[in-house]
Amino acid sequence: MESSDYCEFISSHAPALVLLEQLGYEYVPPSTALAMRGGRKSMPVLVDILDDQLRRMNAITFKGQTYAFSDANIARAIREVAQVPFDSLITTSEQIYDLLTLGISLEQTIDGYVKSHSLKYIDWDHPENNVYHVSDEYEFERRHSDSVRRPDIVLFINGIPVAIIECKRPDKREAIKKGISQHIRNQRVNEIPELYVYSQV
Repeated sequence: MESSDYCEFISSHAPALVLLEQLGYEYVPPSTALAMRGGRKSMPVLVDILDDQLRRMNAITFKGQTYAFSDANIARAIREVAQVPFDSLITTSEQIYDLLTLGISLEQTIDGYVKSHSLKYIDWDHPENNVYHVSDEYEFERRHSDSVRRPDIVLFINGIPVAIIECKRPDKREAIKKGISQHIRNQRVNEIPELYVYSQV
């Protein structure tokens, strides 16, 4: 690590991680985060966490009985949010926003009845039911390339990346401007817009 990178880590990056952990975010090391994405640097979502959470937070109530969503429906719900075809930053962000805020309707057969049932990705009514994670140096593959970008810090709700942070040394001139410039660059079509379509902050 170069001395300038070390200074940035000590003055900005590490304190941010400590603060986020104090706020309740569980730290996930980069290697673990990659494993949770099936080893795919083009996968934005921590699939293992999302799978667990969808099963834990969602159930079907039918004729006074409670049923779990089928494995096929859980897999479909994950695909719907994790593999949205990229159209444009705005259009795809709108699709993701709708999924995060409204959830998805899935058909399931129970006792011979085929009905649609709502599944939510985030529990907005009871935030304590969600799980919060933070990872750093989050390698994400650039479009049509083998090279990667590494956003400094990514925050997740239920495995979905909702915030991206670029850390900068406070003693450097135009540090904020540089951080904003990196975010803008990373959202370009030939960069990592597939990660940014989830970002709310």
